[in-house]
Amino acid sequence: MAQPKSKNITWHHANVTTAERQDATGQRGCVVWFTGLSGSGKSTVSRRVEQLLLERGRTSYSLDGDNIRHGLNKDLGFSPEDRTENIRRIGEVAKLFADATVITTTAFISPYREDRDSVRSIMPPGTFVEVFVDAPLEVCEERDPKGLYKKARAGIIPEFTGISAPYEEPESPEIVLKTADHDVDACANQVIAFLAARGFVNGR
Repeated sequence: MAQPKSKNITWHHANVTTAERQDATGQRGCVVWFTGLSGSGKSTVSRRVEQLLLERGRTSYSLDGDNIRHGLNKDLGFSPEDRTENIRRIGEVAKLFADATVITTTAFISPYREDRDSVRSIMPPGTFVEVFVDAPLEVCEERDPKGLYKKARAGIIPEFTGISAPYEEPESPEIVLKTADHDVDACANQVIAFLAARGFVNGR
């Protein structure tokens, strides 16, 4: 792990323990990391999971790739280096959310396996749930909700994942969603069932 540039800083430990936070909120935090090609359904399923969790009385928040690039990461482009930094930053933010006992869903292409594994490595064991939103390229390209594939094919968007930049599929994700075969609710409920089995979703 890279060390901070500044040497004149000290880590301040919290007065409130993780167990105390969990007792106060009645839930455990985790990061549900949706990864997949553009148009695979990451954001749609992530938001639906958030909604279903809130309906169950859980505190949840969905972090979306485009939204983050409007603010926190607006200084980053799509070079391999910027993609890595994008995921590093959001991984640290998601970790803070989870530490606050929020069930945090994230929707990022996050094309590099090493970057996703780096986020997993900073999370407490068992609190990082990798969700591979597995939709074939031709299906994503047919959907093309933002018109990005058309622009990529025309050479207007360089370094576009799946066309002119690589996507490295997860090797051992906790969950695989086949969004070409199942609708949004079926996929979201698959995630909810996994979280329930792991003890993240229980009644108050």
